[in-house]
Parts: sequence; structure tokens; C-alpha cells
Amino acid sequence: MKSLKRADLTALSAKAAAAPRLRAHWNGHEALSDPIQRLAIAMEPGTYVRPHRHPHTFEMLLPLSGAFDLIQFDEHGTVTARHRLGRDGLAVCEQQPGSWHSVIALDPGSVIFEVKHGPYAPLAADNLASWSPAEGEPAVPAMLEFLAHAVVGDRFNG
Repeated sequence: MKSLKRADLTALSAKAAAAPRLRAHWNGHEALSDPIQRLAIAMEPGTYVRPHRHPHTFEMLLPLSGAFDLIQFDEHGTVTARHRLGRDGLAVCEQQPGSWHSVIALDPGSVIFEVKHGPYAPLAADNLASWSPAEGEPAVPAMLEFLAHAVVGDRFNG
């Protein structure tokens, strides 16, 4: 049996806080080739999850600690929805295949659980939003600010 205790979440969050990308993973699946990927992702405020999509799979998100905002977009980068996960928000959220989205951590110590079809493969360029900066580019801080405050109908003009 695999399990995560509260102490494990705390340790995972400490690892994320010390990591350059402000993220750390715990994999529930045995191999990247597994047909179902299950993982806990500790994310600290300020980590950047570039808007992307998974054309081949749903993506289920469950907040385990802290809180997150899931921001969804159309193909042009206009915000179509914003959902709070954790705190007084959603306990489970499942996105349809092909949904453009990003996630931001709102609290230190935030951990989200993700389930989606495998096998794992890095996202192809056409599944990374062309209207968003790549990780490490100078416009990332502006994108993070946009993600923190964007409402339905807004569009990033980095």
C-alpha cells in the first residue's frame, strides 16, 4: 500500500521551498510508462506553471493542503474560467482533454494531487501556450502577476 501522511506533505513542501522551481513531486505510479499517472506536487507561491494542455487525457486535481487557483484559457489566451481549489473552494476538479490551463499556488505548503493518463511524455511545443512566456524568460514575472489577478475575459499582453 502506498500512502502519504501529513508529515510527508510537510516534508515535500519543504523540499519544494528549497528547489529552484519551487516544486517537488511524489509519484504514486511505479514508472513513467504507467498507463495512469498519479502524483502529489508540492508547489510554493511564485512557481510558474506555463499555460498548457494535455490533448490525450483528462486531468484530475485534488488539493491536499493549502490552496490553488486553476485558470483556464481559450486557444488565444483569453481567460475562460478561474476556480479555487482548497480552502472553501473545490475539493476535486477534472478537466477535459485539450483544456488550456495553468495553476498557481496561493499558500506556502500547498500540495495538489494529480491524476491523468500516461505514459508520461514531456509536452510538445504545440501543447505549450504560444502566447505565454517559457520558463526562465524575462516576461515570467509579468505572467505570474497576470495569473494572480486575471478574471474571465482578460488576456495576457506580456
